[in-house]
Amino acid sequence: QVQLVESGGGLVQPGGSLRLSCAASGSIFSPNVMGWYRQAPGKQREWVSTITTDGTLNYADSVKGRFTISRDNAKNTVLLQMNSLKPEDTAVYYCNLSPLPGYRYSTHWGQGTQVTVSS
Repeated sequence: QVQLVESGGGLVQPGGSLRLSCAASGSIFSPNVMGWYRQAPGKQREWVSTITTDGTLNYADSVKGRFTISRDNAKNTVLLQMNSLKPEDTAVYYCNLSPLPGYRYSTHWGQGTQVTVSS
């Protein structure tokens, strides 16, 4: 089994910063993709950013230039540094662990952490 535990959410004013952390434990397959998705009230879950085991990273256009993803393969952790936060970044943020294409493993999700950007 794989467990993902997020931390670091909270309330921040517009323009502020937060750092989300996700620690994976259990039977972790490799190579893999770790990343973040978010879901705002009344909206579908959307992709935010991902990073592969070899460091290939991608960002949604809405967060490019403001968010930075990183990972520590030895510790099975992924971080999301969020700067210049906007009210529209308010959502529950979910950590995700997925296999690379062609690999037959399950996708795993964390329980989510709330990020609220408000004055």
